This record gives sequence, structure tokens and C-alpha cells, in this order.
Amino acid sequence: MYLPARLKKIFHGEQVSQKTKTPNKPVGTEITPTSPPAQDAAFSIVGLGASAGGLKAFEQFFLNMPADSGMAFVLISHLDPDHASMLTEILQRTTNMPVIQVLHQMTVAPNCVYAITPNHNLTLSNGILYPGTPDAPRGHRMVIDTFMRSLAEEMAEQAIGIILSGNGSDGTLGLGAIQQAGGSTLVQEPDSAKYNGMPDSAIQAGYASYILPVDKMPAQLLSIGRKPDAQRKNSRPAPAGEKSMSRILMLLRSATGYDFTLYKQSTINRRVARRMSLHNCEDLEAYARYLKAHPAELQLLLKELLINVTSFFRDTAAFDELKQKILPQILASKTPDDVFCVWVAGCASGEEAYSIAMLLHELIDEADLALRIQIYSTDIDEDAIAIARAGIYPASIAQLVSPERLQQFFSKEEKGYRINKRIRESVVFAIQDVVKDPPFTRLDLLSCRNLMIYLKPELQDRLIPIFHYALKPGGVLLLSPSESIGKHSGLFTPLNRKWQLYRAANTLASIRTVLSFGSLSVADGNTKEADSMNEHIKQTDFAELTKRMLLKSFAPNSVLTDLKGNILYIYGDTGNYLRPAPGHPTLNIVEMARDGLQLELRAALNSAGKGTSTLNREVSIRSKGASLEVNFSLRPLHMQDGQAPLLLVSFQDVSRPARGKSVTPQHEMGRVEELERELLFTRENMQATNEELQSSNEELQSTNEEFQSTNEELQSTNEELETSKEELSSVNEELTSVNAELQSKIEQLSQTENDIKNLFDNTKVATIFINTSFTIKRFTREAEQIYRLVATDAGRPLSDIKSNIDHVDLLADARSVLDSLVPCEREVHSINGSSYLARIQPYRTLNNVIEGVVLTFTDISARVAAEAEEKAARKLAEAINNTIRQPLIVLDENMRVISASRSFFHDFQRTPGDTLGRQIYDLGNQEWDIPKLHELLENILPHNQGFEGFLVEGDFPEIGHCSMLLNASRIIGNSNESLMILLSIEMV
Repeated sequence: MYLPARLKKIFHGEQVSQKTKTPNKPVGTEITPTSPPAQDAAFSIVGLGASAGGLKAFEQFFLNMPADSGMAFVLISHLDPDHASMLTEILQRTTNMPVIQVLHQMTVAPNCVYAITPNHNLTLSNGILYPGTPDAPRGHRMVIDTFMRSLAEEMAEQAIGIILSGNGSDGTLGLGAIQQAGGSTLVQEPDSAKYNGMPDSAIQAGYASYILPVDKMPAQLLSIGRKPDAQRKNSRPAPAGEKSMSRILMLLRSATGYDFTLYKQSTINRRVARRMSLHNCEDLEAYARYLKAHPAELQLLLKELLINVTSFFRDTAAFDELKQKILPQILASKTPDDVFCVWVAGCASGEEAYSIAMLLHELIDEADLALRIQIYSTDIDEDAIAIARAGIYPASIAQLVSPERLQQFFSKEEKGYRINKRIRESVVFAIQDVVKDPPFTRLDLLSCRNLMIYLKPELQDRLIPIFHYALKPGGVLLLSPSESIGKHSGLFTPLNRKWQLYRAANTLASIRTVLSFGSLSVADGNTKEADSMNEHIKQTDFAELTKRMLLKSFAPNSVLTDLKGNILYIYGDTGNYLRPAPGHPTLNIVEMARDGLQLELRAALNSAGKGTSTLNREVSIRSKGASLEVNFSLRPLHMQDGQAPLLLVSFQDVSRPARGKSVTPQHEMGRVEELERELLFTRENMQATNEELQSSNEELQSTNEEFQSTNEELQSTNEELETSKEELSSVNEELTSVNAELQSKIEQLSQTENDIKNLFDNTKVATIFINTSFTIKRFTREAEQIYRLVATDAGRPLSDIKSNIDHVDLLADARSVLDSLVPCEREVHSINGSSYLARIQPYRTLNNVIEGVVLTFTDISARVAAEAEEKAARKLAEAINNTIRQPLIVLDENMRVISASRSFFHDFQRTPGDTLGRQIYDLGNQEWDIPKLHELLENILPHNQGFEGFLVEGDFPEIGHCSMLLNASRIIGNSNESLMILLSIEMV
């Protein structure tokens, strides 16, 4: 087995120095968009997730977001499934964009806001929103994660995710998916959120690109929205930009030790472009200058490139294939003494390693096998490894892990789920650079998913033989669906091409390829510095090969432990000295030591703990039924930075001369035999003592198991309480959302009530609202003068109230209107002489339901009085007109006769029927059609220019030849707006 570079130097007593590291996975497991049409759209889609306290955050967001941003917004909130949501109605008051509730499949359009429907999930595919029924029970639904994941898969770099106020962790994994797909993520500043659980969860997971107050988010969104096309198209910099990019990567490597030169340029460009956007750098050269001036930005850039996003049982079908077909075949060939070895390369935060561990434990339990599992899980990202070692994940993993597995392999905690001890002890997490560090070997399974897609082809070609070398013949390699073994088909036999499962062929990979892993991360380019580095590495290849051969030929079989004897690393074949201890699996060297070695090892460890230097001892042990003389040495290895020293235990077999050739004197042989007897007696006593201690230890172990059982019961009860608490918390969040909506509605109703009260108090129209039982609901102040109402009369039948209206049964009219739904209108008079226009109309609700009638009384007293005066004046004028003997005619503006005196009809032998309504010029035989008269009459109305004494002579059929004098003047009609002409005729 190859030793990792750091441990190899420890074995030779060398100081461990910092070296250049090449990151395993700069952006985690990238999601490949499956729907190009939506991704190629000219606008971004923004997903906003919120829970308790989210309504106010939504309102604040849209109050600051312009209606013509060119983006589409999808709102995902935890809504009460049993109540209709008023979210769209409330938010419509804060924005000019249409706010639409997604009740059915709907195509997304820019400058629109879409809101989830209660008791539904929402997903995006091909630019269409799909509402669906959630599978999870109430309290366990991760509706925000569900939508954000679909948004990431659909929109890739144009996806934008926002997490606002709320409790729990929903949305955290969704933001991770968006970030790994190249999109942008924004999280509300926790201090500004009413409930900071969701923002805190996203921030702690490292998935927040921007942490801002809600009112600052729209400006940042507009800044992001202006640059998606440029960022997407800039997959390869211009020649001038390539030089700047090389400079950026060189600065990054010098400051952090991470080398990205052999990673795909498109991935690096996208991540660098996001940092450039944040600092408003126009090009790569400007950003390189910014890095030079701000060294702290290099760490932030590194964090951007080292995003690690993975999930439990990702690509479920691939894990089903492993469990049902691949792993059972390998397990069937194992014996109880074997160890099932797995290496998960580029493990990120550990979800995949734990997923494989769960599969293996399920299979071992089902087959009742006594087999030890050892999973080596490595990554270059120290922060991700720290998360993996802690083994604590957000509650939203319940969406990915079945309830049965959650129950069996996790324990519920306040902030999520913790991997249980059995699974955790099966996995060893370590920082390792798969590109530069030696691989683990003799593996049954090697999983390296979504790592090689970020590497250039030449680096991929070098890794595949290394993976083959690491596997046993017949071992299985698992890649992601986006990766393959390329041209190395001779090294592997395909098992499942869809999920990229391969079996290692029984053939040797190129030893030169395997041994050259130390030179894989050489920076490509034409710079002298890169050429110098390449030459230096070529020169060190043979030295490294020599060291390995010497190790293999002369280094003793050894074990590296801590001061307590816990094994950290095993070099060589130690099967003659160590064996698996009975009972629970352990990696303690004393417990694994064979008979005859345990006591000496325990004593040596105690001495080493007290500061003793190198110890050398020779013992006789029983190994595989035979006696074996062994010389073991124990050397302390002092670490840097004040860490506790480690211990290197080395074993060497001792060769004895044949007894027939012994030349030991007789007295020396007697002394030797005596010492041997004493030693045997001492060993027997010590063995008896050891057995007693072992018996006591077994009793303690039994007691401990009882305590463990009790603890598990308490833990189970605690998990049930936690589940109930989580469900109650989820219901409480839904109720909080409903309460916020109701509170907003109450405020709106209060405002409407105030408006209505002011309208009633200031209107001059008497109004009475009555229901279908003709009971008074409410009335205006003016109505009190008509029906003698007081404030306490609301709720009384209208028939009980005495009216001031004379001789009119308005209640009967109201019944008629309620039956026929035909409005009624009549003029009524009060006993005090006032006149009103009474209108009775049906009372309709917003749902067009009739719930009574409305009585309105418009005061028309002034109009009635004016009409009476006008009528009296008209009668007076008619009396005068009929008394005067001189003929009179009244003309309108069109010269039509609208009135004539009795004398006119008498003198000219005319009747009203052939006179009224006709133009004066058309009367009789058109005797009045005189051009001069035309001119005089046409000037009267516009210029108020009357005339007198106009002589007219002519033959009139009825009266013969006559002469007359005409006098005319302008008069004003009844409406005070119409003008008329009064024409008097005087016979000569």
C-alpha cells in the first residue's frame, strides 16, 4: 500500500513542509441543464423562498424592485394547506407587475411575479411552471428546495435564488444547487430578518454569494441581471485576457498553494467572472490588479472556486444498481477476516461517502456477515472535510434520505440530523489531493464522481490508470454520468454505461503513468517559470521511484498510532503480529495484538506516554498456530505546532540459529532454561491476571451495553419529540404566514372602513342599507332627517321606523325590487316640504350575491322649486301671449318655429300642426323666404343684433296681399343656455 506523501515523510523522520495543492473539486457536483430552451432565454428567473416573517420581506423587496427589470420572480413560501392564500392580493399593492398564483401549468414571462399555491409543490421545466401535489407529510415538506433545484437544472447560470425570513433549513440545499450550477445566490442579512433560521442555515453552509438587507437586494439583482450574457459567452478569454488569467492563477497559487492550471477554463472563468462582477472590474487585467492590491480577495476567490456541493444518494438509480447488483457480488467473495475497502475521491462534505457506507451496512446486516468496512473519504477542501467529520446535516436531507434510513443511520438534533456512530466509524476523512498524492490501494470500490469533468482531457487520461492501479482486480470504479474512462477501455470492463460503473480488468497499468502522479499539476503555458517547474519535476521522478523501491525492499512492517494506541496508518503486512479483535470492531493496536505481544505493547505505550525515547524489545508470540520470535521497536514522532507526538511501531522477525549448531556452554544453557521457566511462570500469572481483567472488562462492557440500550430508548423518545416539535414548528410557520396575511387584510379592511366612514360622513345623499329581512344594516347621517333614525336603530326592521315621507310606501317598493331585481325610482316629499328623488336598487356583494337593497334619497327641493317657478312663468307668458293682439313667433337657433301666439294663427289662417317645428322660410308658399330677412335673422343670435321696422310685402294665399313691419330680438330660453328669437309682426 502506498503511503500518503505527508505520512511517508514522517516515516523517514523528515519535516512536513507546505506544498502546492491542486483542488479536487473547485465547484462541487455541477448540475448540467436539461432544458436548453429555457436556459437560452433572454431573461433571468429569480426564486424567492421565505417562511415565517416572509410577507413583510416580500413587500419590502417589491417596493424597491422596478417593474421593468426584465426578470421573472417566483415566490415560494410555507403556506397553510387548509386555507386560501391572500399573498397575491397583498403583494399586488406593492408592485405594478402582475402577481399571479400558479394554479395550473404556466409559461414564465419577464416582468411577472408568480406565487405558489397552498398545499402544492412548484417546479420549473422548459420555461413552464408545474404545480404538483407534495409527497412528504405536512411539517416535512421542503417546497423551497424543490423549486430551487429545478430552477438550477433549468436555468443554470441564469438562475438566481434568494432566501428571506423563516425558520428551519428549507432552501439551503436549493441555494447550493444554484450556486454549483453557476447561478447567483442572495440571503437576507440575519439581523434584519424577523426569523433568522433559514438565512443562518444558508450562510453557515457557505451557499450565500451576497448577504444583504432586503431593500438592498433589488439593486444587486439589477447589477447581476445586466451581465448574464457576457458572463455566459465569455467561456474563453481573448488572448490578452489569457495572460491576465494566468497571472490571476499564479497569484492564487502563490498565496494559497492551490493550483488550478489544469482545470477547465470555462469553469474557472465563470467563477472569476462572478467575483469581477462583485467588484465592478471590467476585465481580467483590472481584476488581476485588484487581487494584487487586495490580498484578502485571494482567499475569497479560492472559496468561490472550492465550492463543494453534493447530496445523499444523488442519482438514486446508480445507488440502486450498486446495492442490487454490484456490491452483493463483491461481498459474496469476502471472508470474515477480510476488510471491504472503499475510496471516495473528492468527497466534498461527505454525503456520498456516508451514502455508500449505509448501503454496505444494509447489505451486511441483511446477509448477517461479520465483515469490517473501511471507507477512505478524501478531498482537498479543509472546510468541507470539517463538515464531513462532524457528520451533521440540515433537516432538509429528509427530502433525499428515506425515513427508514433516517431512523436507522441518523439521530435527530435541533439543527438537523447527525450520522450515527456506527456509520461514522466506518469512514475515515482526510485531506488529500487526488492529482498529486499517492492513491489508496487494494480497493474493492472507488467512487470519483463529478471531479474529472472539471479537469482538462490530458489530466483525465492520467487519472484513469491511477484509479485502475488503486483497485483490486475485479474492483469497481464509479464515475458520474458526465464522465467516462475515455481511451482506457483495456483497463476496465463496463458494467453499466448509463451510470458509468466499471470493473477493473486483471491487467497492469503503465507503471510510468502511475508513478508520474506527482507531476500532473504542472502549469501549462509558455512562460519560463512553467518550463522551469516542469523540468524540476521531471528530474525528481527517478528520485521518488528510488525512494519507493527502498521502502518496499527494506522498510519494516510498521504501524503509526497515537499515544493511546489508536491506529492511524498501517504499512506493509502486519498480519503475523496483529489480528481483528473479537467483539465490536476496533483499531487499537493493543487490542489487535496477537498472544504474547499485548502486554509488551501496553508497557511500551505507557513508557512512551511518560516521555521515554525509542524502545526496542524482543518477544515470542503465537501467530497462526506457530511460535514466532519478533523484535518490535517504538519510536515517538514529534509533530509541529505543539501537537501531541505520534508513535511508530515497527516489527521485524528474528532469525534463530539451528539448535544442532549451538555452541552455548552447559552452564549457560541451564541458566537459560531457568530463566525460561521463570518467564513462563510469569507469563502464566500475567495471563491469569489478564483473563480476570478481561472478565471484568466484559462485565463492564455488558453494563455499558445496557446503558447504551437505555440511551438508545431515550434517544428514540427524544427523536419522536423532536419530530413532533418540528411538525409543530412547521405548522406554526404556516399559521404565522396566514396570520401575517390576515393582519395585512385587517389593515386593508380598516383602511376601507375609514374610507367608507368618511364617505358616509361627508356625502349629502341620504342612504339606508337594509338586508333581505328588511332590517337596517347601516345608514348615513342625512337619512336621519327622512326616517327619524338614531345610531342605535341599526339592526331594527325598517317597518318599525316612522318616516317623514308623505303617503308613499317605500317598503313595498323595496320588496318589489328584491323580488324583481329591477331598480325603482320615484319622487317623494317630506312633511317639512322638502323633495327627494328616491332610488331603490339591489345590494350586490363582490360575488354577485343579492343580500338586500339600498335606498338613496337625493334632495331635489331646489330643482322642484325652480320647476314650479318656471311653470308659473310659462303660464304667465302664455296668458300675455294670448292677450296681445299683435302676432308673435318664437324661433330657435335653426330658425324653426317653437311657439306662436293665438293672433298669429288667426291672422295668417294657420294651425299649430302646420307651423310648429318648421322653419319660418318654409311656412305657406315660402312667402317668408326673403334673402334680406335671412341675413337679419342669422345675425341676431351670434351678435345679439335685433332689428325693427323691416317691411315685408307679399301675397299670402290665405289672406291675400298685405304689408307688414317685422321687429326681432334675442331672448334666453328656460335652461339659461339656449338662445331664441322673438319675432313680432305689425300689419300696415
